Amino acid sequence: MRLLPFTVVITILSFSFCAQKEAPTVSTPITNTPTTPAVPTTPVVVDTTKKLVWSDEFDSGTRPDTSKWAYNIGTGSNGWGNNEAQYYTSDSTNARIENGNLIIEARKESKGGKSYTSARLLTQGKKAWTYGRFEIRAKLPKGIGSWPAIWMLGSNISTAGWPLCGEIDIMEHVGSEQDVINFSTHSKLLNWTLGTQRTYKTTVDNVSTGFHVYKMEWTKDWIQFFVDDKLYYTSNNDGRGRDSYPFVDDQFLLLNLAVGGNMGGTKGIDDAIFPIKMEVDYVRVYQ
Repeated sequence: MRLLPFTVVITILSFSFCAQKEAPTVSTPITNTPTTPAVPTTPVVVDTTKKLVWSDEFDSGTRPDTSKWAYNIGTGSNGWGNNEAQYYTSDSTNARIENGNLIIEARKESKGGKSYTSARLLTQGKKAWTYGRFEIRAKLPKGIGSWPAIWMLGSNISTAGWPLCGEIDIMEHVGSEQDVINFSTHSKLLNWTLGTQRTYKTTVDNVSTGFHVYKMEWTKDWIQFFVDDKLYYTSNNDGRGRDSYPFVDDQFLLLNLAVGGNMGGTKGIDDAIFPIKMEVDYVRVYQ
């Protein structure tokens, strides 16, 4: 999910989110030029030592867990830095738990001067991490104008601004390119406003008809992106410091469904698709 430089994340409100599945046990943690390679640039490292340190299985209640999730509310600055067309709310029509899944729903309705509503959940102020493995099992919406994202931002965004804080896009999908998944990292030197971001896109079948596990492995040396345990892309630390690789400090997680915008609205918005929803079965973090 792209941001313009120095966009400040807006007000956070917290609320609560259901599944009939067995939740895993949480263990206490022990304490350039953009490239688009055809094959991963770093070998897959199988790390069996990581333990589950945080998760949400969405298996209780009807709203997001207030101890884990907050909301961004409103339209942000310049459509959250991306000319997005929705107004983000904390309403149950936009964010709720159903049948063991978190539902983020975008609707065709007017609010706050916008013609659409949706939701953007984030762990900012609740939980953040430096390094680890992040797994999110999700089913994505389809239709022209949809733009779901699973991503992370540096916890220092309120002081450093974007893109100095760093951004990791674990998954982005736009309805104008159905079944095409985008992975990216953004930094001061390597970001989309300069056209230098490290990014890769690939086709994954049936992202809107079935669930897939979007996984990111993050170390001080590299960030790797997977779908269903298949490695697609590696963004390496090139040794140029934080301006190139700021991913050495805490980042928080975001889940949202945008409408239109610089990336999602390149071919307009098809009002016939609404309501649409992103379904998330679980979020798991290992360190």
